[in-house]
Amino acid sequence: MAAILIDGKSLAATVRASLKNRIDALAKHGVRPGLAAILAGSDPASRVYVRNKARACEEVGLHSEIHEFPQDVAESALLECIAKLNAQRSVHGILLQLPLPPHLDADRILPAISPAKDVDGFHAVNLGALLQGRPGFVPGTPAGVMRLIEHAGVELAGKNATIVGRSTIVGKPLALLLLQKHATVTICHSRTTDLAAVTRQADVLIAAVGKAKLVTAQMVKPGACVIDVGINRMADGKLCGDVDFAAVREVAGSITPVPGGVGPMTVAMMLVNAVHAAELTIGKPVEQSSS
Repeated sequence: MAAILIDGKSLAATVRASLKNRIDALAKHGVRPGLAAILAGSDPASRVYVRNKARACEEVGLHSEIHEFPQDVAESALLECIAKLNAQRSVHGILLQLPLPPHLDADRILPAISPAKDVDGFHAVNLGALLQGRPGFVPGTPAGVMRLIEHAGVELAGKNATIVGRSTIVGKPLALLLLQKHATVTICHSRTTDLAAVTRQADVLIAAVGKAKLVTAQMVKPGACVIDVGINRMADGKLCGDVDFAAVREVAGSITPVPGGVGPMTVAMMLVNAVHAAELTIGKPVEQSSS
């Protein structure tokens, strides 16, 4: 029997709708959550992502602004922009769209964003808080994955959860979130020996490497929950994930599609973080956005 489809699009709509009361409450304090995106260069995909984020902000009632820079922008110009946004009271969250042009070093620029406005959750302060299990901003994709797993009705305590991919944006923070839910976590990467043997042990399998259809049906434990973070464009222009969806759906118990799975939830959790950041300005206690 084919796996149950985990619909990220509908769940994201529910998450966005749940923000209305919080946004209305902020309005009573004269606060409208504001999100600023910084876009450097002319990468088409990045432009689409930024436009989609701005549209999502407007749809739920957030203020949004986009600061665009040419491909040859100097690091100093981006740092100056970030400094101004850090000080701007109407901006509660700052997004630096990645990847940056090759001559720029994200590791030098990202730390300039105030941790209180780091709604992407990439700052060392927020990643450190996640490591220690303290409140802070959780990166949107890992937070979205956790909500999808919960939505699928999967109990994580005592289960084997395997992540294929060890990035700081997805793999590592996701491992920490899974550990907080008492899963036994394995992280696989390019040097993992016999990847299939490892993934077949997973009750929950998350693919996040950006390699089209890497995960095949033979790599999946029957009945497993499979979360596909990858998004890849094929030669024919169609999008696919890191999982061979059609084949794996015949083995898994539940699975996310691409598109329509993790992507919408990443944006939704970014909005949750932005509203959180605005609430902090009126003294509301911080909660982790994955909760």
